[in-house]
Amino acid sequence: MDTEKNQSGLKAVLIYTDGAAFPNPGAGGYGVVLRFGQYKKELSGGFQRTTNNRMELMAVIVGLEALKERCMVTIYSDSQYVVESIVGGYVYRWRANDWRLTKDPSKRAKNQDLWERLLAVLDRHEVEMVWVKGHAGIAENERCDVLAMAASKRPGLSEDSGFAEATAEPVDDEPIRVHRDKMKVEGQPCRNCGTPVIKRVPNKRTPKQGQTYAYSWYLYCPGCKNMYMVDEAKIELGDERPLFD
Repeated sequence: MDTEKNQSGLKAVLIYTDGAAFPNPGAGGYGVVLRFGQYKKELSGGFQRTTNNRMELMAVIVGLEALKERCMVTIYSDSQYVVESIVGGYVYRWRANDWRLTKDPSKRAKNQDLWERLLAVLDRHEVEMVWVKGHAGIAENERCDVLAMAASKRPGLSEDSGFAEATAEPVDDEPIRVHRDKMKVEGQPCRNCGTPVIKRVPNKRTPKQGQTYAYSWYLYCPGCKNMYMVDEAKIELGDERPLFD
């Protein structure tokens, strides 16, 4: 039975991801958990020398590339670098500007190879990116962390062909961060630029299969575009053939 479909007829898939490098840069790994109804699949891999951001990107890429058909996908990641680069539209601007961050050709977005691969697979699906706090008790994301760490310690890891010292943190293409503390009410000054924040309601209100919580509203800075997720707005949310092998 194909019961988990949205209004467009696409199947709803949940993907949880994590990536890490120890040290950063260093040996790294990624972990992925895919869920579609009663079906679950785990994926992981690692490299001899890479960065945390590259492994976070790789986890999302591998999860999406595992799907056999176009789907409605919700991706849960604790990487603000990945989530905000997509949600905030930064990566699309980098690509449109030939991966230059400024008019100075020497200032280029990092991890271009993985961003291009991710953008290609994003086009195949309808994707919503959701930032989650790391190590906050979300079972699937905790499992991804375990998978990523285990993968980074495997013997005989392959080389990350796209890695270069230039990709090492701190990255200068880090997008604006999502904050989740201290901001409580509309009108408070943004912690970044001081502009009074305003209350906004997310466009998408229909929970996905397996989603355990959502935010009914958030605070947004019209000055620097920071987003503040407020605990008081958090809501607890109370057939199919496999889409992956």
